[in-house]
Amino acid sequence: MPADRQLDVYLLPDLIEPEQLAGKTAVVIDVLRATTTIIHALASGAEQVIPCLEVEEAKQVAARLGGRGITGGERGGKQIPGFDLGNSPAEYGPERVAGKTVVFTTTNGTRALLRFKSAGRVLLGAFVNFSALCRELADERQIVLLCAGTDGNVTREDTLLAGAIVDDLARSRNWALNDQALLAADAWRTAVRLLVDRPLGITLRDSHGGRNLIEIGQENDIDLAAQIDKFDIVPQLDLNQWWIRLP
Repeated sequence: MPADRQLDVYLLPDLIEPEQLAGKTAVVIDVLRATTTIIHALASGAEQVIPCLEVEEAKQVAARLGGRGITGGERGGKQIPGFDLGNSPAEYGPERVAGKTVVFTTTNGTRALLRFKSAGRVLLGAFVNFSALCRELADERQIVLLCAGTDGNVTREDTLLAGAIVDDLARSRNWALNDQALLAADAWRTAVRLLVDRPLGITLRDSHGGRNLIEIGQENDIDLAAQIDKFDIVPQLDLNQWWIRLP
């Protein structure tokens, strides 16, 4: 039976033009660590997250918010000087972010979000909200999964999550898949066969992003990002207000 639904994966933002997202449901993926961290922040009671492209922009937005705003993010994996928080999910507990607006900028993840301005709907995905995200996507007809990558390079961790989503959705629906979706699903299915003896956290340590975190002494963030289904939430980017909130 011909597929009546389209599910595409793009392993880097530069592999898709913004107009190709028009009217579609899009998911941004940056497992290590932007989407994982944003999900942690909202699960911890942050009112919203405002993604910014540049450091100075984030500082200006936070200044306008006064005591309601808190800055978070990284450059080169490390906390930005003068910012309240870095990009480690562990930093975004209720004691730091509950009731706050997090003004957030990262090297890769927040830049990827700019590709979504023409999309119909934008969701955030990570392993920590995997099942909730798949449920949210199950009835959609046109989906794009966009991997943030690292410094313009395809990353294993983002590819594996995209593949896991493709694999899950394809079990119950007849989807037309682009080649990158097929590649990502193949990568995930290969990884799954190894997960019995090789936990996901170990697999992510071998990725580009994982090695970068180990190098800067933030290896614990890899284990936090590998916690499948830690949260039952799906953050959404409001394209008009340009903030990320829980529906």
